[in-house]
Amino acid sequence: MAVPFAVFEEANAPAGIRFLHRNSPTTNKYLPETMGGGVALFDFDSDGDLDIYFTNGAKIDDPMLPGKKPEKLDPKYWNRLYRNDGNWKFTDVTGKAGLSGSGTGYGMGAAVGDYDNDGFQDVYLTTIDGNALYRNRGDGTFENVTAKAGVAASGWSSSAGFFDYNNDGKLDLFVCRYLDWTFEKNIHCGERKPGERAYCHPDNFKGAGNVLFRNNGDAFSDVSFEAGVSNPAGKALGVAFADYDGDGWTDIYAAHDSVMCFLYHNRGDGTFEEVALAAGAGYNDDGKPFAGMGVDFADYDNDGLPDIFVTNLSQETYALYRNAGDGSFQYATNRTGVGHATFPYSGWSTKFVDYDNDGWKDIFVAQGHVLDTIGLTAPNLKYLQPPLLLRNNKGNFVRVPPAEAGPSFGSEKAGRGAAFGDLDNDGAIDAVTSNIGEAPTILRNMTRRNTARQPNHWLSMRFEGKRANRDGIGCRVKLTMASGKSQFYEVQTASGYLSASDRRVLAGLGAEAVVPRIEIRWPGGRVQTLARVKADRNLVVREPAE
Repeated sequence: MAVPFAVFEEANAPAGIRFLHRNSPTTNKYLPETMGGGVALFDFDSDGDLDIYFTNGAKIDDPMLPGKKPEKLDPKYWNRLYRNDGNWKFTDVTGKAGLSGSGTGYGMGAAVGDYDNDGFQDVYLTTIDGNALYRNRGDGTFENVTAKAGVAASGWSSSAGFFDYNNDGKLDLFVCRYLDWTFEKNIHCGERKPGERAYCHPDNFKGAGNVLFRNNGDAFSDVSFEAGVSNPAGKALGVAFADYDGDGWTDIYAAHDSVMCFLYHNRGDGTFEEVALAAGAGYNDDGKPFAGMGVDFADYDNDGLPDIFVTNLSQETYALYRNAGDGSFQYATNRTGVGHATFPYSGWSTKFVDYDNDGWKDIFVAQGHVLDTIGLTAPNLKYLQPPLLLRNNKGNFVRVPPAEAGPSFGSEKAGRGAAFGDLDNDGAIDAVTSNIGEAPTILRNMTRRNTARQPNHWLSMRFEGKRANRDGIGCRVKLTMASGKSQFYEVQTASGYLSASDRRVLAGLGAEAVVPRIEIRWPGGRVQTLARVKADRNLVVREPAE
């Protein structure tokens, strides 16, 4: 249904963001060139406004000589932190904050979480050769504490995320690792004709085991093997967390490229059991693997059970797994309209977001094919693709056309990372995407400025733990409306691909101006209830001391 306004408006120019992602493309087609570009939205200075952080590539020689590593010292290759000054104005504070990542190598993703419970969110950076943890000092600057914390990891890391897997009140860290790849192991793929060499398929390389770091308070311990998450058969690109069976312990879903995806069920004793095959969430409906890249783990049909959405390559269709409530998932891609809407596209970062605040979580996907040569071998496919917005119509999805979604949804890019949050605190979810070799796309949600109709109500909630972790990561939130219907959320920052989104829960309430009851289950099992909460405001919910 056409409406007389665009949902999203591109805000790059007024925001003053001058970032350019530099992937350093070469004739040798080194695979990382087409894989990077993470985004994080978080309030690094605790002033109430979300700031924006971009990861960047590094200088790659063509060819890379044995033993040579990408160089990131030149400021044009720096990661960039933009402080939100309000009114859609941003200032580059990278140098002052100490968050350039200049010594970390070729950048991939960013994870955000207050690992030391001091009230300031910290940043973990992934690269193709060793990662870095930056502690937020609380004065606008960051300190590299990688060596002290013991979280460097090794090899090619992709996405990462903070979560509290053992409910001890301290955020642990899960790191996806992609392939056993180095510049020395790079091989020639594609045609041996000028301009037709291609980036290699992951089948040409072995996988790499994921890493789980347990937070001990003063440092982290690598517990990957003993926890049961180190299977080297995986080729992980995206990770998301949720308690899918409601047992009080956070589970892990890792999206894998061209091999079975992994669903790690948290046993509650410090170990995980990989159950994707038995649960029906590892393959597509034909029992085949797919190029799993981005993932989100949330309740799209408002039945109280977290579902799974995974993006993949063109002609594979994206995977939507509906939680059946008995420990298993049903492949719902085709019957919900997701298959028809996604068949031509290749998706990366993604998230369930209620962009119009009608009480149903919609889907946003950053898109672009992995091969910049795809048009030579498949003329019906494109390397550059527009982002995708799918409206949730009570559990079924339909593509929102560019005429309604906004001009950016008709603009083709090589989209990769994307993060989501309310950048202007107006009660509408905004989006920021990173594009390979280009400027990012800053999308301002304009639904609350639509004068043609009364905007839907909303409620933003930020959670502060006391016995639970300070960020409230892992809180399960149930909103019961006057209509008798309910909505369900789980507090997380990790989702999509290489990216971290706002930790706040922004719930769309439709026409209802009051929420009769909100129930919060904190990690560890404590239950808190709020009654008759007024809409259209930003609320801080603190865990009771007793």
